[in-house]
Amino acid sequence: MPTLSVIVPTFNEENYIEAALRSVQFADEIIVIDSFSSDKTPEIAKKYASVFLERKFDNFSSQKNYALEHATCDWVLFLDADERITYPLQLEIKEAMTGDKHAGFKLNFPHFFMNRFLYHHSNDVLRLVKRDGTQYTGLVHEKLQVEGSIGQLKNPVLHFTYKGLEHYIKKKESYAWFQAEQLQKKGKKASLFLMFLKPSYRFFSSYILKGGFRDGIPGLTVAAINSYGVFSRYAKLILLQRGMK
Repeated sequence: MPTLSVIVPTFNEENYIEAALRSVQFADEIIVIDSFSSDKTPEIAKKYASVFLERKFDNFSSQKNYALEHATCDWVLFLDADERITYPLQLEIKEAMTGDKHAGFKLNFPHFFMNRFLYHHSNDVLRLVKRDGTQYTGLVHEKLQVEGSIGQLKNPVLHFTYKGLEHYIKKKESYAWFQAEQLQKKGKKASLFLMFLKPSYRFFSSYILKGGFRDGIPGLTVAAINSYGVFSRYAKLILLQRGMK
């Protein structure tokens, strides 16, 4: 039977981490990689983790790759502190690991916002992979690279995405700086045209193409904030180009 390591990155997640770790007790190994939390996250995590690591945060890829170096099992599942693996998904994960068809699997993440799961605002993200040949690249919205084909699991992850409207906006602001820095390193330039086109398309995609309008007011709010996040990214790129950060 193939073995499974679960990697959970944390920073000040005392209100969420215990439920996440409880949901993956079926794993053979649990690795928590903490960015020197100032709350009770380390204390709670050590009760459940096989390995507890601490590392100063520089970017998402480096943090996860560092934890990946300590993984010893055949497969690796990456989980955030605000995510939960349900029992049906647990069974599906175990079955998926026994096959040889794919080197990795995407999981579905419906977002939780305004006290409801938004099933028309969800993401399919590669999170379950064979350990060998795997690594993360990119600073934010990092990409998991695998050697082989990728499948899709059906049962969703419970993802308690945002801890309120203010947290949601702050998260977008934080990500925008990382994304702007990535664009600058790639030699990309911001323009008034892009600052209008990109946010407009993000709203249209989220609210219309993905069916966010079916999620009511929460769906409209998410589409609007996502659009703002894209606008903020290009506004920050302009600041970086002008040396004004």
